[in-house]
Amino acid sequence: MKGLHQVGGSPSTFTRCSLKMHVWVTRMLCCLFIWGLAFSLLIYNLLSSNQDVIKESLAEGNVQNTTRTIFPSSKGVDQQVHCHARFINRSWTFPQEGTKQSFVLKQVLEKVHKQQENDLLELQHMDEVHRERMSLLERVCGHPALQNLNHMPVGTFTLNRIFVCKRRRVLFCQTPKVGNTQWKKVLLVANGLYNNTADIPEEIVHQHEKNGLPRLSNFSAGEISHMLASYFKFFIVRDPFDRIISAFKDKFVENPRHEVWYQQRIAPVIIQKFRRGKSSLGPLRFEEFVRYLGSEKRSALDSMLGEHIIHWESYLRLCAPCSIRYDSIGHHETLRDDAPYILHMAGLSGLVRYPDIPRGITEYNRSKIAHYFATVDKKHILKLYLKYWEDFALFGYKQPEFLLR
Repeated sequence: MKGLHQVGGSPSTFTRCSLKMHVWVTRMLCCLFIWGLAFSLLIYNLLSSNQDVIKESLAEGNVQNTTRTIFPSSKGVDQQVHCHARFINRSWTFPQEGTKQSFVLKQVLEKVHKQQENDLLELQHMDEVHRERMSLLERVCGHPALQNLNHMPVGTFTLNRIFVCKRRRVLFCQTPKVGNTQWKKVLLVANGLYNNTADIPEEIVHQHEKNGLPRLSNFSAGEISHMLASYFKFFIVRDPFDRIISAFKDKFVENPRHEVWYQQRIAPVIIQKFRRGKSSLGPLRFEEFVRYLGSEKRSALDSMLGEHIIHWESYLRLCAPCSIRYDSIGHHETLRDDAPYILHMAGLSGLVRYPDIPRGITEYNRSKIAHYFATVDKKHILKLYLKYWEDFALFGYKQPEFLLR
């Protein structure tokens, strides 16, 4: 107690001073918290409106519309998508000019405007890219060698490849080895079954009879026609030779899903037909896989192997792009740009995000392709190319001349 008297008074006086100081500090903290909360709400209101504000001053309240033309829809009519930039009236007023608050707010708005301008430019660029892809597809489908495909009915094999997100009116054609698992997760979230793609167990994705993504073949002929005519339709492609390498690694080398029939049933059939020498020991070699894919006997073998061949079947047969008028075709090599664009065009961008793609992981790797084909005779590479030339031509992939020289 003596120590307390030495610093300026009795214990009761000291306590009263401490209480006053505590009350004063508490009031100041409350004021700071309320002011910070109010300013945060102000910024949040500006950002959460999520309107495409373009160039015009927010204070002037101007509205500017920009129009971008999308490639022809399934009905052959150009759709017009209007990006409206408008300011929604609020009950609050702007901070006074020259204050610290107005300076901070101005900086935030400038960043928002700049980002929205960049987003608009990116959308316009992706519109042009996809319009060129669809134009190329239409031209190649008119090639004399493919012309009859425009009038062929879409068969059960293709209808089994197309998955239906009925809640969002989206059709997705499965082309294995181009990130299909992630796209199915996206559609499961869009269907309202999960909150985000990270919540979805891998085994659920492939349980097609239970996961809420039915195949188009499950519907009646009338429903199929209606969906093909009115739903948003898309699929993803990849350089055909790169996809073949991916299929070989996934099914015959690494086999992460432990699908034993590829190594125990399919590999022995290919080895028996295409292995040089009498020995059937050892795993399937890439050179043997290539010879099987380019062989004239392949059709007979495929009929024996069943639907497992979808992992190296051509896009032409999987998705019938010359018979079905798709709205968008993404490329695996540019998936970082294509995925958000497809979600935007399908009306899903506010509902779900495509899982993060590590930079460079989907890009075309010429060195990897050259390495795998180094042991393959050029005549067999040429035969393989002739089996897949439609996939190269339809989707703008160049002939791999570096493998044929």
